[in-house]
Amino acid sequence: MKHGFIKAAAGTPEITVADCEANRNAILKVIHKMEKEHAKIMVLPELCITGYTCQDLFLQRQLLDSAWHTLKKLAVATQQVDALIFLGLPMRHAGKLYNVAAVLNHGEILGFIPKTCIPNYNEFYEQRHFTSGSDCMDTHEVDGVEIPFGTDLLFVCDECEELTVAAEICEDLWVPQPPSVSHAQAGAHVIVNLSASDEMVGKDAYRRSLVTGQSARLICGYVYATAGEGESSQDLVFGGQNMIAENGVLLAEGRRFHNSVVFGEIDVYRLADERRRMSTFPGTDGSGYERIPFHVKKEKTKLTRVFPATPFVPGKKEERDLRCEEILNIQAMGLKKRLDHVHSQRAMVGLSGGLDSTLALLVMARAFDRMKAPREQIHCVTMPCFGTTDRTYQNACTLSKRIGASLTEINIRDAVNIHFRDIGHDPEVHDVTYENSQARERTQILMDMANQEGAILVGTGDLSELALGWATYNGDHMSMYGVNTSVPKTLVRHLVRYYADTCEDEELSKVLLDILDTPVSPELLPPKDGKIAQKTEDLVGPYELHDFFLYYMLRAGYQPDKIYRIACRTFDGIYDKETIMKWLKIFYRRFFAQQFKRSCLPDGPKVGSVALSPRGDLRMPSDASAAIWMAELEE
Repeated sequence: MKHGFIKAAAGTPEITVADCEANRNAILKVIHKMEKEHAKIMVLPELCITGYTCQDLFLQRQLLDSAWHTLKKLAVATQQVDALIFLGLPMRHAGKLYNVAAVLNHGEILGFIPKTCIPNYNEFYEQRHFTSGSDCMDTHEVDGVEIPFGTDLLFVCDECEELTVAAEICEDLWVPQPPSVSHAQAGAHVIVNLSASDEMVGKDAYRRSLVTGQSARLICGYVYATAGEGESSQDLVFGGQNMIAENGVLLAEGRRFHNSVVFGEIDVYRLADERRRMSTFPGTDGSGYERIPFHVKKEKTKLTRVFPATPFVPGKKEERDLRCEEILNIQAMGLKKRLDHVHSQRAMVGLSGGLDSTLALLVMARAFDRMKAPREQIHCVTMPCFGTTDRTYQNACTLSKRIGASLTEINIRDAVNIHFRDIGHDPEVHDVTYENSQARERTQILMDMANQEGAILVGTGDLSELALGWATYNGDHMSMYGVNTSVPKTLVRHLVRYYADTCEDEELSKVLLDILDTPVSPELLPPKDGKIAQKTEDLVGPYELHDFFLYYMLRAGYQPDKIYRIACRTFDGIYDKETIMKWLKIFYRRFFAQQFKRSCLPDGPKVGSVALSPRGDLRMPSDASAAIWMAELEE
């Protein structure tokens, strides 16, 4: 439960149709399997106490009595089980028969939720037996105690206020207005679904899309448990496709045609935070809902879920290629619009032979192609100085040639040395002044040459550099339009590689691959033995860690110790815990200290869910203190 992670489980017992006693044992077997993994939310299928396929046996008193007695036995048998348990049975109430989810917690029956949408089409004829529980709010007496009976029940954990759970049953999810919509608006962060969905060709994909889509739409965790082997196969087969989803992401899925239990850790803190962030998500007054408390022990949930090491980069190549193509188009369309607006068909970029300026040039080429403007009107300027290596210089020259852009070389050594003389700086002192003087000289040249030609200067800085403040203020920090401004460094690499793989130009591909193989560096210090002496990641830390920190801080809203916890799990065997802590502290220090650079950021297109524009995603004071964030890492 620490950090808001709640272990949920969806399981399919191997039931025997109409044999409630046998099903009690099968259900308990699954519950104890869930208990071993410390699941706090346990969900079993629709009508699992009797079996879904009992047909007209549902009208037999013998079966209904047996189901009721079995439920009470299950309540007693689960007194020591530390979980909120949902299981299905047919239940008589107020002279009608309902398909209900019974809710158990530490031996108590907390409530009954009747199915709202009763299907009566194709292979379904539930209306022959069951009544809809739509808008039903009542009580049902159990051994002298009045137990809530109705659709609008919200189960609230006393130990974790964000752990709020509501239920719907099978068909309820498939209709235009599922009950879960109201449940979520009333404050449910977790929706459970007790289902008995039969198999047909292709139905699994649609079922999966329903579960993940509903979890995304409602910003909730969704736990789906369905019937499987053991149900009657007279006309239908049930596959046991159990699923757990969170805000559009499938955390776990059972293998079809195989009764299984699936587990997943739902992050209820993140769900609550995301709803607060989304101004269009309705308020949660919960009017008309009965809030029912339940108890589970407060303990640290063992994590099994996977947190991608590169959250900005899709893991599958097919998805990654689609993402790269989309991002390149967004960048190019943004630049095209800006060029159209200022009535210019000329653009300038400082080309260093590094990754960021390479991506900027590739985007410019795509924008000019869309404008049907000649690429010769893209003006690349390479400005070697004290730290420039022959490798990056040659790559810059070859790249501009293969793209078809014009190229000018301006060696800035003399200009920078004159500047050192003017300000009284010793050129043998390789401090921040030594480095930043070069960056500002380059920007001055680029700005003035852009003025000469009526061009706009395209910035090259990326999202990761902005987060860390790894840019010279009024140097490479400044441009007239920044095409990479919301592209993190880990994604820059894949965009360049994608271009190399798809450009159908062997020479261009070769130089792009060599640029990818070159260490990331601002090249502001003299090389050693002709090789780059200044490697960015040695100074500020690995970009894969910083991009991971950035994503889970801004997009997920995680606290520092929560980020540290999942980073240690994700990068286990790659970085030790001390290294992760070191760079996480540096990340927070730099992120807070460098906001002033982001406050005057040039325009640039947003391409993903994390961006740092002061006009859009991040409204942050430049003088905010990092003290409470850092304090958590010192504990």
